[in-house]
Amino acid sequence: MQREFDIIVWGASGFTGKLVTAYMEKTYGKGNLKWAIAGRNLEKLQSSVQNSDIEILVADSHDQNAMNELASKARVILTTVGPYARYGSELVAACAANGTHYCDLTGEVHWMRKMIDTHSAAAKESGARIVHTCGFDSIPSDIGVYFMQQQMQQAHGVPAQRIKYRTKAFKGGFSGGTVDSMMAMMESAQSDPNIMKVISDPYALNVSHRGLDGMDTNLAYYDADFNSWVGPFVMAAINTRVVRRSNELLGLAYGPEFRYDEGTLMKDGVPGMFGATLMSMGTITVNSLSAFSPTRKLLQTVLPKPGEGPSQETMDKGFFEIELVAKHPFENSKSLRGRVYGDRDPGYGSTAKMLSECAVCLAQDELPVDGGFWTPASAMGDALLKRLPANAGVTFELID
Repeated sequence: MQREFDIIVWGASGFTGKLVTAYMEKTYGKGNLKWAIAGRNLEKLQSSVQNSDIEILVADSHDQNAMNELASKARVILTTVGPYARYGSELVAACAANGTHYCDLTGEVHWMRKMIDTHSAAAKESGARIVHTCGFDSIPSDIGVYFMQQQMQQAHGVPAQRIKYRTKAFKGGFSGGTVDSMMAMMESAQSDPNIMKVISDPYALNVSHRGLDGMDTNLAYYDADFNSWVGPFVMAAINTRVVRRSNELLGLAYGPEFRYDEGTLMKDGVPGMFGATLMSMGTITVNSLSAFSPTRKLLQTVLPKPGEGPSQETMDKGFFEIELVAKHPFENSKSLRGRVYGDRDPGYGSTAKMLSECAVCLAQDELPVDGGFWTPASAMGDALLKRLPANAGVTFELID
């Protein structure tokens, strides 16, 4: 594919877009990768880069002709512009039509379902690889499960029948863009009941296969595999759908009865039960308040705004740590425990690096898939297991 640029960073003047641009300048600025930045405001874009040699393109998200022209210039479009249901549909259509690979940060399950249904045929025909959820949603989950399944196959010759993902610790600011996407999704669901039906479906992103997993739980419970109480994890309703879709796209490599769930580790004993219960109550309360317009607007006044983010110091001191248990299908003594670690805050610092590496992977690496809509694991699993530890500070390992 001969194009003017290898990668165009769309939305480079936003908070996350600036982080992506800074990472690309530092990591790939003087290499053999030709890239540009783009957005709708020239002055803001000019202030986003240190290197004056980086080309700047201006366009509008809702101008289909402009999106087609942008897509025709690049091998890969990396986009940070969300909520994607509000600002991203024209760009996906353009990439699918023009054979341009694409990656984003969306966690909007209903929008992903719509894009898959609407543009899969065009992407397959043009050769465009479209990959959603390339940040904290859902790289640690999707690549973490892919890694654990590889380890189970290598150690015991069978796939793990079940994998549990538990956030153990993290530090960093919450993303205003994520909040805006969540609120936009709830607003859309209020006006269209079919959207809530899609969001609630544990296999919402699958085409045909349905496994044994049921609805996500927001209740506290004790997990003997971790000797800890577990509370809900806010991203579970996104990540679990992506992992289940990966299993389908990989030809049910994890098994037709594979089960997967996510939660947040607390402590053992009464303190853990109390903490998990408080987290459960908080999650249920926020979800309830988000479902109705008056209370949703009230929440938006106190939660981070789009474009807002933590200080550089907060991001530099941030991190995340996740533990996974991969259950052997027959012998519990052969189950494996793993760890995913990121050296920056999950919502911004690590996310910017993970998304950037996905874009470079799509632009430069030999991948096992052709055009279509893919997950990170199904399109780039092996490549990302090399790239993320080497460049992005995200590691995957087995632990005792």
